[in-house]
Amino acid sequence: MRMKSLKSTTTLHNGVKMPWFGLGVFKVEEGQEVIDSVKTAIEVGYRSIDTAAVYGNEEGVGKAIAEVDVPREELFITSKVWNTNQGYESTLNAFDESMEKLGLDYLDLYLIHWPVPELNKYKETWKALEKLYKEGRIRAIGVSNFKEHHLKDLLADCEIKPMVNQVEYHPRLSQKSLHEFCKQQQIQLEAWSPLMQGQLINDPTLSEIAEKYNKSTAQIILRWDLQNEVVTIPKSIKPHRIKENADIFDFELSAEDMDKINAMNQDKRVGSDPDHMNKY
Repeated sequence: MRMKSLKSTTTLHNGVKMPWFGLGVFKVEEGQEVIDSVKTAIEVGYRSIDTAAVYGNEEGVGKAIAEVDVPREELFITSKVWNTNQGYESTLNAFDESMEKLGLDYLDLYLIHWPVPELNKYKETWKALEKLYKEGRIRAIGVSNFKEHHLKDLLADCEIKPMVNQVEYHPRLSQKSLHEFCKQQQIQLEAWSPLMQGQLINDPTLSEIAEKYNKSTAQIILRWDLQNEVVTIPKSIKPHRIKENADIFDFELSAEDMDKINAMNQDKRVGSDPDHMNKY
């Protein structure tokens, strides 16, 4: 596992290379804010951008991609189908809408945003993703916020295994057994809210480790993600923070410090529990 720069990648089980590090744009405002955020990130060297239909900023992401001087094939763009669009036909339509907003010919990764147990439509939705994947319109397909039992249910009769599972992941929620299960199934784990929405910035354990490496607590957490082989996509709209977040390739956490951070887990979520997230 070589992680030397922002261009370092993990290889998904279908052979597609996905950057270990990217920019998330959750709650980044449509228009100039998201355009500037994405352009800054790409100029700094980021190659992976993660959006979703429900974020309402796919158009801005698309504009930024069109305005930067980086070939499309060097970028890795992710979007997600929202809960209200789950189901076979509605997912196909939602995908077309996202592509129109993004102004792209293909997507690198498309995810089911939540399992939404009350709807019980993620298997139908997955069939739509498989169709789009076979047609070459998406390079990789996956899920988001799926627990082990949701994955087992999906794996029982899917044709193509998910390549990625994007979940809430940070030192207070390290989801160890889910991570192990994903590894066994060759499903790449990806972290959303890696910084626990800023709640860990002043944590004493992390602050002490940060001081030792002369890094920020955010950089320590993001490095911990990578060394745990978890793809990470921190969000920021501040240019200096976008740069700083990415400055994590010039040091390595010791095994002892990794253990200290691993020991911080409390199974504590800042987002919804996927078993009870039924918004649609």
